[in-house]
Amino acid sequence: MQDLTSIKSLSTADLFKAKGTTSAQESTTDFAQELKNALGNVNEMQVQGEKAMSDIATGSVKDLHQAAIAIDKAEISMKLMLEVRNKALNAYKEITRTQM
Repeated sequence: MQDLTSIKSLSTADLFKAKGTTSAQESTTDFAQELKNALGNVNEMQVQGEKAMSDIATGSVKDLHQAAIAIDKAEISMKLMLEVRNKALNAYKEITRTQM
């Protein structure tokens, strides 16, 4: 058994040094592009989920388990997207209420 006191804690700067990059180099993609990519991924999961439901309805499903997983992924990704939207709207409303 190893001694746990020999484990040292790492800071974020240590992790970036170990990775060989800095946070300034990693921020090449802007927020709007990341959001667009995330929405595209959610859309793709929705399409796959709808196809899986269609395959189940028509009886042409090859693997029921995989179809159920695709449907669950679509549902979870949609819920996550809605929560992110709600948080963004709440943050916007809070900023607009702030007195300058």
